[in-house]
Order: sequence, then C-alpha cells, then structure tokens
Amino acid sequence: MLANLFPYWFDALFHGPQGPTRWAAAKLVRYADDMVMLAREWTVELTDWVESKLEGKFGLEIQREKTRVVEVKPGGASLDFLGYTFRWDRDRQGRSKQYLNVCPSAKAVAREREKLGALTDASQSRTPLPQLIGRLNRHLEGWANHFSYGYPRGAWWEIDWFVRGCLILHPQRRSQRPYRPPKEMGWYEHLQSFGLVLLHRLSRKRTVHA
Repeated sequence: MLANLFPYWFDALFHGPQGPTRWAAAKLVRYADDMVMLAREWTVELTDWVESKLEGKFGLEIQREKTRVVEVKPGGASLDFLGYTFRWDRDRQGRSKQYLNVCPSAKAVAREREKLGALTDASQSRTPLPQLIGRLNRHLEGWANHFSYGYPRGAWWEIDWFVRGCLILHPQRRSQRPYRPPKEMGWYEHLQSFGLVLLHRLSRKRTVHA
C-alpha cells in the first residue's frame, strides 16, 4: 500500500508550485509505480531534483539500470511505456516528413502470442472449435480495447495470423483423420463462419490517432 502512496505524493510534488513544471516545462506521466517524465530538454537540474525527492525526501531507491533519458524525436530513439512503443517513423505516403508512431510494443505482442498459444494448446484439444473461438473472441476484444490507441493495425494483423494458425492446428488434434474445411471453403472463411473476431477488421472508431 505504501509503495503506491509514495509515487502519488511524488506526482503531487512534481506538479505542485515547488515542482519543475514551471522552471523546466516538464510533465510527469505515471501509472502505479511506472512513470515517464517529459521535458523539452533534460538537464542536470532536473536529475538532481528528481533524485533528491525520490531518494532524499521519500527514501526510495531508483532502479538506475531501468532508468534512462531518451530523445524521442525524428532520427532519435524509441520509448516503450505501458506496452506501447513511441517513435518517429517515415511518412506512410512516401513524403519527406516523419510522424510520431504509437503502436503496441514488440514485447506486448510477444506476450499476447504466448497467452494465445496457451489458450489453444494441446490441453484444449477436447474443446469444440466454436466454444474455443468464443473464448478467444472475448480475450482478443479485451486486448484490442487496451491496444487501440495510435496505430495498432500492424500488430492486429500479426495477432490475426497467429490466431488463425493456432485454430487450424486445433481440429487436427481432435481427430485422427486430417481435418479439412467444407468443400469450396478455405480456412479463412471456415473460421469466420464460427464468428472469429479479426482485429484488423475492427471499427476505426476504436482507434484514437495521436
């Protein structure tokens, strides 16, 4: 409980009248004990202020191996925070300018693939395909709701392909004979007939552009 209170107090102090929000044009974005500090230019004064408050005033220990200064700008580095990657990429229309791309991080996508693999592994071989797809749909919609900010479509396509591969394998485990979709119907259509949610087809209204 105390571990959650200290970041809250630091948050209030950071944005208070004595905080760096005035003299450094800085902002703090925090979720539980994960935080990112934003500033047009990171200075020694900012570092000293943060360290003096976290370690001096509150007696907390900064995990310096996980703490770094990142310049998120055209030609700069990327930042991963709360499962998202923030970086500048080339314009999708081939123009010379760049845009700030916000998308699910590679680690977030890898974790999702692991979860989906566990939901469709051999232990589920006795689960009928429609029932399994129903479970997957609820999970996929929840994941897409969280990762709907920015430009998630590339990650959504990757997850769709992975799920399809898992579901093609599933009925093979249930039968000693090779399972095939009905005649004149491909796997894609067959899985769709059971109501499988395809993330890349979700309404654009779910996506909030940066």
